[in-house]
Amino acid sequence: MTPTLVRHQSRTAAAPPAGTAERARDWAEIQERMLVPLIEAAYSRLDVGPATRLIGLGCGSGLALLMAASRGAAVTGVDGPERAARLELARERLGPGPGRAGAPVGVGRVVTGGPADTAEPGLPPYNLITAFEPVGCAAGDTEGLVPTLQEAVALAERGSAVVLAGWGPPERCATSAVLRVATRLTARLNEAPHWRPSLRDDLEDVAARAGLKPDGSGRVACPFGYADLDSAIRGLMSTGAFDAAARATDQAQVEKEIVEALHGHVRRDGTVWMPNVFRYLIARTP
Repeated sequence: MTPTLVRHQSRTAAAPPAGTAERARDWAEIQERMLVPLIEAAYSRLDVGPATRLIGLGCGSGLALLMAASRGAAVTGVDGPERAARLELARERLGPGPGRAGAPVGVGRVVTGGPADTAEPGLPPYNLITAFEPVGCAAGDTEGLVPTLQEAVALAERGSAVVLAGWGPPERCATSAVLRVATRLTARLNEAPHWRPSLRDDLEDVAARAGLKPDGSGRVACPFGYADLDSAIRGLMSTGAFDAAARATDQAQVEKEIVEALHGHVRRDGTVWMPNVFRYLIARTP
């Protein structure tokens, strides 16, 4: 057993519980950035810029919105009330206030609710819809996305681009082995969402059910890199993928098994590195 693993097992500070501001900050400061290459690839392919009016579905703490705004796009993010802590961070990033002293207006809007809640009289329609939260990882995770996409399509121009994101083949995603921990620990809770290997046509299936027409796709390397095991635990727990497992057993057991799954990805300097490939699909609204 390496010294790094011993230090983790003897520590007393656990990853923060779901729904807390601390958990949201772990997501924003540790985990969210792992998808930057995917987001940047999609934005570059679509030439996102000043002519873009974007609505980001499941926007979370708003990094993808901020990246689009830095290109000159007008951005609106929307997410559910269960993500309130993440949305507060998005508002800090995108609006005037602490950290943006002197800014007369924010660089974007963040709305709690669904796409219809973002509608405002007099504003032009959206011409880009994004859903960067990867699908095809948990059983049933596309069920809520389809009606949300349909609701957003009603607010968009005809022929607008829609970006969907998903995990690549499990054999090319080192993190798949870690996510299997959640499946193993939640086996006793039949109603709990559980990880499954992504399927080749997951994104196309979502697009078809939402009435969208595929218009290209791509794969992007998105390695998960962490400063140490503690950062890896906090980042991975912040995704929510292990919440059901923590309810089925307890958080200490979940963290112990994640550490064991990460063992082969800890490098000599104590950093953690997991190569992954993610996929994006570009579709068009009818």
